Amino acid sequence: MLHKRGPTAYGFSNEQLEVPVRCIFCYHDDTRVVDTRVADDGASIRRRRECTACKRRFTTLETSSFSVEKRSGVVEAFSREKVAAGVKKACQGRPVSEHALALLAQQVEESLRANGRSVVSTDEVGRAILPFLRDLDEIAYLRFASVYSSFQSLDDFEAAISELRSAQA
Repeated sequence: MLHKRGPTAYGFSNEQLEVPVRCIFCYHDDTRVVDTRVADDGASIRRRRECTACKRRFTTLETSSFSVEKRSGVVEAFSREKVAAGVKKACQGRPVSEHALALLAQQVEESLRANGRSVVSTDEVGRAILPFLRDLDEIAYLRFASVYSSFQSLDDFEAAISELRSAQA
């Protein structure tokens, strides 16, 4: 059986790619899916497969790839841990728990994945962090925004504070 994958980051538009799933025992490239289930984490699919040649069964775990393109052009896998670590710096000395940071990182990833693209820029990641961080802690939001948005003067801080105040009203 041929496994069909969706669009990739390599410019294949919406055409489907056919990728054979080879048997891990005899390397035959014709396997059939016996059972499909969503894995415990909810972000991957577990498939039980059977080789049509040797009849042995094996399991595959399929996840979607999601990457971030850095300013230098380097593309790397999206990491919730990196998002949480970056935000943690802005939250230093603030009453923000590790659990809240992990939840924020998950929300950011879900928000970015919702756009349907498999590669996003670091700028998009930063913009996606801002609304969730604003809801989590306003001081951490100002700290993060001041670095991310390259505040140049007190006017930039005043504008951000005014925006926060108008959002509360």
